[in-house]
Amino acid sequence: MKNFELTAPCHFGLESVLKKEISALGYEITRVQDGRVSFAGDAAAIVRANYFLRTAERILLSAGEFDALSFEELYQGTRALPWEEFIPVNGRFWVKKAGSVKSKLFSPSDIQSVVKKAIVDRLSQKYGISTFPEDGEDYPIRVFINKNRVSMGLDSTGESLHKRGYRRKQGAAPLSENLAAALIMLTPWKSDRILIDPFCGSGTIPIEAAMSALNIAPGMNREFTAEKWAGIIEKKEWYRAADEALDNIRKDSDLIIQGYDIDPAVIKVARENAENAGVLEHIHFQEREVKNLSHSGKYGFIITNPPYGERIGEGETLKNVYKELGEAFLALDTWSLYMITSFEDAQKCIGRKADKNRKIYNGMIMTRYYSFEGPKPPSRHAFKGGTQ
Repeated sequence: MKNFELTAPCHFGLESVLKKEISALGYEITRVQDGRVSFAGDAAAIVRANYFLRTAERILLSAGEFDALSFEELYQGTRALPWEEFIPVNGRFWVKKAGSVKSKLFSPSDIQSVVKKAIVDRLSQKYGISTFPEDGEDYPIRVFINKNRVSMGLDSTGESLHKRGYRRKQGAAPLSENLAAALIMLTPWKSDRILIDPFCGSGTIPIEAAMSALNIAPGMNREFTAEKWAGIIEKKEWYRAADEALDNIRKDSDLIIQGYDIDPAVIKVARENAENAGVLEHIHFQEREVKNLSHSGKYGFIITNPPYGERIGEGETLKNVYKELGEAFLALDTWSLYMITSFEDAQKCIGRKADKNRKIYNGMIMTRYYSFEGPKPPSRHAFKGGTQ
């Protein structure tokens, strides 16, 4: 079976997490760049990456790379690529997105126009026609230029992979599903440990934790653009991935995962989302203020996305939220706290310097992921406690 170079974009700062995921699926990493991890794989790899990767944004099938300092070089480089190997004569193709970083060419609309013309000219020559019906399946193209190096890929995913299909409603400033999954993966949390999110909002962190613990594939309940790429991927590969996903689901997991929020309407949304994801029975959602956070169990985890300035405004209110979280955490003396925030006084208000912090871009917002690590439990299964 033919091998391709595939690229998975991700949040800046999470490349190492995505790299581990891809390697765990059995594929060879070929390159790691800021916000992008490339790997080698066949048609089945395109399918399985879309189905099983929790932290990727999408899966791009590389069409090729070249350097371009001018629009003429962009045109010639694009035209030299073997587009006929990917796009059939009736395929509908367009440049979905063009991005540029530290490059001579930076106008997205001009880049899109030149690339489209070059592909049309290439396919016109190969297919011997001047007009394309474009009434077939979709072949969206993404172009990224970094330091004058042009990378082109066909988007096999469609809507971003963070759209799992379960979050039909959401609260204000929601955390994306793939970022939530990555935050969990950056901790030592396992399914036999307690997990609480005291600012759960629409439930994304608890839901992603439950899906991971139950081994529910994130791509199970959605569609992908490449499902209709019959010339590249045989239909049986999609059936195989679906069967693999079903076979992998754990049925016997005993989880203690809880989500709290002060807004009863948001808690209702979280329950609906968890039900859509098939994990509601494994998560306890409750209306509760952070100052009332407590638990009788030992060695648990708080993994959370507390409010920061972008959500509720600056000032004393924000400081008090973090102080209350810090006081509640202090009382849980064997627990660990992991939180993502852009609030600069977070550590000061928590009352402790973080053991680690990692820079992560949440959209265009630069945030820090703080790790306040508790002691390790003496032995497995000896620390699971109550539910309040």
